[in-house]
Amino acid sequence: MSNFFGIELAQAHRALPDAEATANLLIWFGNDLPGRINALREGIANAIRATRSGGDSKAIQEAARRDARVSKGLFNLVHKKTARKVALEDGIRMDGRGLTELRQISVDVGLLPRAHGSGLFTRGETQVLTIATLGASSDVQRIDTISPKTEKRYIHHYNFPPYSTGENKPMRGPSRRDIGHGNLAERALIPVLPTNEDFPYVIRLVSECLSSNGSTSMASTCGSTLALMDAGVPISAPVAGAAMGLISEPDGRFVVLTDILGKEDAVGDMDFKVTGTRDGITALQMDIKVKGINEAIIRDGLKQALAARLEILDKMTEVLPQARESMSDFAPRIITIKINPEKIREIIGKGGSMIRKIQEETQTEINVEDDGTVEIAAVSGENSRKAIQWIESLTREVEVGALYLGKVTRIMGFGAFVEILPGKEGLVRIGELADYHVPSVEDVVSVGDEVMVVVVEIDRQGRVNLSRKAAMQRHLAKEPV
Repeated sequence: MSNFFGIELAQAHRALPDAEATANLLIWFGNDLPGRINALREGIANAIRATRSGGDSKAIQEAARRDARVSKGLFNLVHKKTARKVALEDGIRMDGRGLTELRQISVDVGLLPRAHGSGLFTRGETQVLTIATLGASSDVQRIDTISPKTEKRYIHHYNFPPYSTGENKPMRGPSRRDIGHGNLAERALIPVLPTNEDFPYVIRLVSECLSSNGSTSMASTCGSTLALMDAGVPISAPVAGAAMGLISEPDGRFVVLTDILGKEDAVGDMDFKVTGTRDGITALQMDIKVKGINEAIIRDGLKQALAARLEILDKMTEVLPQARESMSDFAPRIITIKINPEKIREIIGKGGSMIRKIQEETQTEINVEDDGTVEIAAVSGENSRKAIQWIESLTREVEVGALYLGKVTRIMGFGAFVEILPGKEGLVRIGELADYHVPSVEDVVSVGDEVMVVVVEIDRQGRVNLSRKAAMQRHLAKEPV
């Protein structure tokens, strides 16, 4: 390498890497950086031309590749040392910002009208679009692990496609990095989510990284907050986040950088992500490249993270101060009712036939818990009401003295059987069909007729005795004389 650059080194320094030899190369390379780069570029171009003119192509190409590797490595070293020195000594960063300065921020919500909620968060060249979808309890994510937790009602997915960094690579499954960033953004919002009793929805967030230059996980956190509020999820407080970086030296000097770029993450010593509300921190994650950090670094990092978080929250709440009071027209409305657990089989029906019939005819989704909790989800409020009425009719208890409109299902010589509730029949004896003598049951009612009846008795065996005569007498008693 020293031969390539034409630098006279002591014989002992011929075998690189060597600290003094490398330092000499860095000094030589950094003295005239533009000129050195142009010389290297011209040398590589000459090698390509020589190959095309019929020279020893293999040897020339190998030499060109070696020169390119050497120049790239030295350039990166000079770049790293220069960036760290300028930040540490002058307080100026790669993009010209101060140490505690955020990149330009823009916020937007409701970009996707068909989605239940959406939020676009842009900070510098990092941009993330988060989409919120609300579902019924049957949409929970099932978890099959050794953990006692078997399902999740809040799910966050993070996608980092190659085009977000200007790369043309195949689209693969999520990487470990994608999963980790998604988990961080997910954990950041858990403390502010409503309970299942207050908001009985399954919540799924998908963060799509459209462009990336550092801190996409923090942008996902901000975008997720916006999407949740746009969807009408009553979170207790907005959450935002920012990543802190570090430039430090062995002599104890250090500076903490607010809202780091991707390059600052690469040349720096720390990536410290902090998320939270105005009142406190909800999640932390730290990666360091040094042996350790002291209390002063932690204090400065948390102090700058708080200032950055408050500034970001101000930008977000300017656009959407709080969660919307109403949900999207396309989001399901969930109504919860309680029934007697012993009546669950009436709703389910044989082989699930009854619940399927209710769902198909009312265009709803119904979930029944073992404790008798019934959840009805539907986009239309009218459909929800129809399903509730159907379920209530299936689970109502027959009450002695109550008046019912029933349908005649069978006729016997001693009376008629009338269905007063779905699946519940009672007997109207021939003497109770009318307030006059009835020679034959068929003289008064036929199968399929609807008649008003009163429940007069439920015997020890649970059999229901009805009276049409009592219903007629009640009706006459209400008529004016």
